This record gives sequence, C-alpha cells and structure tokens, in this order.
Amino acid sequence: MDSRANPEVTVTGIAASHGIAYGQIFVYLQSDVEVPAYQVEPEKRIDEVARFDRALVVTRQQISKIKNEVEKNLGPEEAAIFDAHLMVLEDEALIGETIREFESTGRNIETCFHKISSRYVQAFAEIDDEYLRERAGDLRDVAQRVLQNLLGQAENSLSRLAEKRIVVATDITPSDSATLDRSAALALVMDAGSKTSHAVIVARSMKIPSVVGLRNLTTRVNDGDWAIVDGYDGLVILNPTESTLFRYGKIQERKKSFEARLMEVNRQPAVTLDGLTVTLQANIERADEVAKAKSFFADGIGLYRTEFLFLNSSRVPPEQEQFLAYKAVIEEMAPKAVVVRTLDLGGDKPLAGKADLFPKENNPFMGFRAIRFCLEHQDIFKDQLRAILRASAFGKARLMFPMISGTEELARAVAVVDECKAELRGLGVAFDESMEIGTMIEIPSAAVTADLLAKQCAFFSIGTNDLIQYLLAIDRVNDRIAHLYEPTHPAVLRTLKQIVDEAHRQKIPVSVCGEMAGDPVYTPLLLGLGVDSLSMSPAWLPSVRYFVRAMTMADARKLAAEALTMSSPKEIYARCDEFYRARVKTD
Repeated sequence: MDSRANPEVTVTGIAASHGIAYGQIFVYLQSDVEVPAYQVEPEKRIDEVARFDRALVVTRQQISKIKNEVEKNLGPEEAAIFDAHLMVLEDEALIGETIREFESTGRNIETCFHKISSRYVQAFAEIDDEYLRERAGDLRDVAQRVLQNLLGQAENSLSRLAEKRIVVATDITPSDSATLDRSAALALVMDAGSKTSHAVIVARSMKIPSVVGLRNLTTRVNDGDWAIVDGYDGLVILNPTESTLFRYGKIQERKKSFEARLMEVNRQPAVTLDGLTVTLQANIERADEVAKAKSFFADGIGLYRTEFLFLNSSRVPPEQEQFLAYKAVIEEMAPKAVVVRTLDLGGDKPLAGKADLFPKENNPFMGFRAIRFCLEHQDIFKDQLRAILRASAFGKARLMFPMISGTEELARAVAVVDECKAELRGLGVAFDESMEIGTMIEIPSAAVTADLLAKQCAFFSIGTNDLIQYLLAIDRVNDRIAHLYEPTHPAVLRTLKQIVDEAHRQKIPVSVCGEMAGDPVYTPLLLGLGVDSLSMSPAWLPSVRYFVRAMTMADARKLAAEALTMSSPKEIYARCDEFYRARVKTD
C-alpha cells in the first residue's frame, strides 16, 4: 500500500545540514559486532597477538583508503576527520592496555580489545562539550572496524544505494558517511547525533540535508515510506500531502536564493545600518580549522579550545608539540588576534590513558576540572603556558582562563604565568611581554564578582553554555529537562547585563563565545546589552553578519531594554524572533 495515503506526521529534531529533500526512506540499521569469548591456549598466545597486529594494519589501510577518497572528492578539511581515526590505531594506551588485558586473562584478543575500547568510548560519551563528546563516535567506529577485521566480517557500507533514498539510521559513523553514495543519498536522518557529529560535517560538505536527534524515528518508519526532510527547521514530515509538497517546493526556491545572498554579503564588513562596526570572530578546536575561519572572513579567533590536543592523545602532549600547534594558529591568523583558552580538561573530560589524573566524581560538571585541575597540576599547566607564550611571538595572541570562580583563583593563575615569563626571560626566549590575559565568565560566582575580576584582567569572554546551565541548574544534555534551558530567561539577561556593565566600568571589552553568539535571533539582544564582540563556529558567521547589516544598533538597544522589563522567557524569545523576522526575509 502507498504510504502517502497515510496521515501526514511531522517529527521534530535538530537541524544539522541545511537543505530540503523529498523521497522514499531507506532504513539503515547497524548492529554491533557480536564478540565471541573463549580462552586462548598458552602455546597460541604469540599467534593471537600477531592476529591483533594484522587486524590493526588492515584497519589502518581501510581508513587510509577512505581518507584518500574523501580528500579527492570533498577536500583536505573533510579528510582530516580521519586523522583522528588513524591516531586511535596508534594509541599506545589503547593497544597496550589490550595486550596487558590479554596477558593477564588469556581471553581471546577480540574480547580484550572490546572491553578496553568500550571503556574509552564510555569516557568520551560522558563529556559535556558537544564537539569533544562526538569523539566517542570516532572511537566506536574504529573499534567496530578492528573487531570486524579480527572476525573476518565484511564491512558495512552505504556506498551502493540501489536508488535515490533518504537514509534513516540510529546513528551513522564517520566512515559510513564518507562512503555514502552522493548520487543516491537525498538526505541523512538520525535518531542520535548532533550538529558537530562527523557524519553531519560530511553531509554539510556534500550539501546533503540532515536532521538529527529524532530519538526513535527508525522504529516509526519503514523502507519505502515517503518523507520530506527539512534541514533548515529540523523537521521530518512523513506522508506529506500535496499541499505540503507544493509549499516546500516554494520554500526550497526561496531558501536557495537567501543562502546565495548570505554568502555574497559575507564578504562585506559587519556594520549596522546606523554605522557601528561589530567584531565577529570564530571558535576553533584544531589548527586546521583556521582556513575555514579565514574563508568566512572572521575578525580573529575568539576562542581556541586547546583541550583537543590533549583529548586526541593518550598522553599529555609535551611543550614543544603544543608550541607548534599554537604557533600555527597564531601565525596564520596574524595580524588578527587569537584568544587561546588554557586547558579545560578534567571531570567530564578525562584524558584517555591517564585515569590517575582524573578520579571518578559524582558531579563532574562542578568537579575537578579546567583551572582547578591546572592549578593542582602546575607541571602540566606551565608546559602549556610556556608554549602559548612562545607562540605569542609569532602574531597577536591573548590568553584566557576557563572556569574562574573568583579573584583569588585568577590571581593564582596569573602568578603562574608570571613564573613562566621569568623562566623564558632567563633562557632568552622571545614572547609577547604585553600579551593580554582575560577570563571566561561561566560560573555564577564570577558573574556576581565581575566588578572585582575586571580589575585584574584585560577582557571578559562569556561562556553562555555553562553560565546558563549553572544559573538555571539545568543539565542541557539531559533530554528530560533540556527544554528548561532558556537563554532568554530573565535571570540570564540580567546577569549578562551586569557582567557587561561592570566590565565597561573598568574599560575592558566583553565577548560572548557560547552558542547564543552564533544564533542571529539573539544577535540584537546581545549587542543591545552592550556585548562588544561575538565568537562562533565559522559556518555561523554569514547568518550573523547578514543580520548585523540589516539592523540598527539603536533598535538593538531598545530591544534589550524592553527584554529586561519582561518576565517570561518564551515571550522574550518571541519578541527577539519577531525583531529578526521583521528585518530578514529568509523565505
């Protein structure tokens, strides 16, 4: 029976890759590799280790082939995704722990590898940072390949879709998405996933619409069902009616026209209609993302998250290795500034292979992390600070501390910087003596004492993701209460205003680098509250720039003043959305 005769149903998820697609569904269900468990006879244990080595070599060859294909078809930036996969296969801790598990238990190598790799996957899956949490998918992807090769199983693939289809899956691994048949995949739809998953990054590169976070959609649809995927608003419309199809045809035409305008305007300066220039910067995790930031005409790097260097390794990277990474970013962005955030590691971001540094905690979000970890482990902290200071000689760098709770903590951190400066002077090593030091404002105690902190640093950067989470006591990755995470809550707006006012009294600038900064609906609200600059994922720059050029700062200030008198988060958001829609016609 034709499923289009069934009632139309709209399912809401998270818009991950823009575009609109219409067609029939292909349900792609992957099952975990079933791992047999048995004892290996002592005389066969050398052969068992050799079998493991061969599986690692074959897996490395497979991933290298995928990487080469992606580089040829999509480009080096997308291919770099698979560098992380290859590094997993070189991870001394993962491989070493597997061998030690085998030597101590005598269990077959599949069982040992599955146990150790699963522990690593779980550790990364519990990380709060969305981008870094996605590395659990990388680890799982590689582990599945290794197990398939150990067991002699054929690898799963989406490279040969029989016909044009909307691919619906529980999740899609990076290697699945990389081998996707671009001529046949109309859209990617996933029960799980996020905007930063590697599958989504590949989908965006291929210009394939994608919606994620649909929970149990795979259990509600069948092969052959008809659907519309709306990658703009995060909707999947099952069994669309003729009127819905007609409406989406018109929407698709207008969206394509609007996106073309966005990219054209993105080459223009971010200047409001009443002549005020707004600084728009980019957030990055890796040195290879600088090229994208520059391609979107970022005014600098407002947040360089350095923990990726640590989380991408089973060891603490030495000072020289860190120096080269920081230097690459600072040198390439020069003369524009790069804000280098010191290590935000620990608690919910454990370092694989260094469990002794991060004891298990009941509440990692408020635990032993970030600046608390660094001040406790000053050997690690000083290596990083010296690396950043040395790199500052090659461009314009600013140093920023995360998770500062008050003035004493900030003073202790600055004192360690001063020690590192003295050490480098003693060695005759060049660095920028006037490098500015700032602090993230993401803990309520820091917000309340912003007047005191502003006297001790050169700038503030507000991390709205954590600040909102802590202010409202809302775990934003908890599905049951995530709907209560409201950036327009009056407590949030009043706190932002207080931070900005106290900073400006001390004549220091304020940036916002959380997710609010990349949503154009919030742009006039933040600028109207007095925020000096916005820093976001590079891909969000065109939308925010376009809106800045479509509004006046005078109107933004009126909107912020009005919002501060309102009591309902939903009404405040509706007012911001109305302000946005009145000035930007996206349809």
